[in-house]
Amino acid sequence: MLKEKKSFFERLAGSISVDDEDDQVDFTPEQEMDEEVEEVPIKHPASSRRQEAPTLAAPTRAKPRHLTLDEDMEEVDPDMEEGELSVDVYQTPNEIIIEAMVAGVKPEDLHLSITRDMVTVKGRRDGNTSITHDDYFYKELYWGTFTRTILLPHEVEIEEAEAVEKHGLLIIRLPKVDKARQTKLKVKSI
Repeated sequence: MLKEKKSFFERLAGSISVDDEDDQVDFTPEQEMDEEVEEVPIKHPASSRRQEAPTLAAPTRAKPRHLTLDEDMEEVDPDMEEGELSVDVYQTPNEIIIEAMVAGVKPEDLHLSITRDMVTVKGRRDGNTSITHDDYFYKELYWGTFTRTILLPHEVEIEEAEAVEKHGLLIIRLPKVDKARQTKLKVKSI
């Protein structure tokens, strides 16, 4: 049986899948507010003889509604979803370094865009299309397009930036702009 690992966003947002009459719908904690409420008594062993136990409202599992931001919005095709690249960003006294795992990505499928205060990494990791969906036991790796935009804490010299890939690890070195650097400029007469 195929087991797909939840994405980081699904785990963070708390959404879960519920199978109801062969329809798969998403259930999120925000929907608990809209569902039927069942009264559940709270039992207190010592005081239950003297007075009636108070009740606690607990939601029951009704068929959750699919929430969208816009009623006219079309359902997103899962094949068109874009993943987010995980990165480590740190600094040395002279540069900012970004590291990301890009194993399985061909160099021609990896695109970097750098400005003085931002880096964008886009790419595509192609999976094995000869294996059918039913033949998987576990399918946890992300295959498809991904992107990540990183806002930099310091301005960088884009002309001196370099990127290398070694054993599936992308390392981007971005020299910091030296704001204290001065140079002398000679005036020329025309």
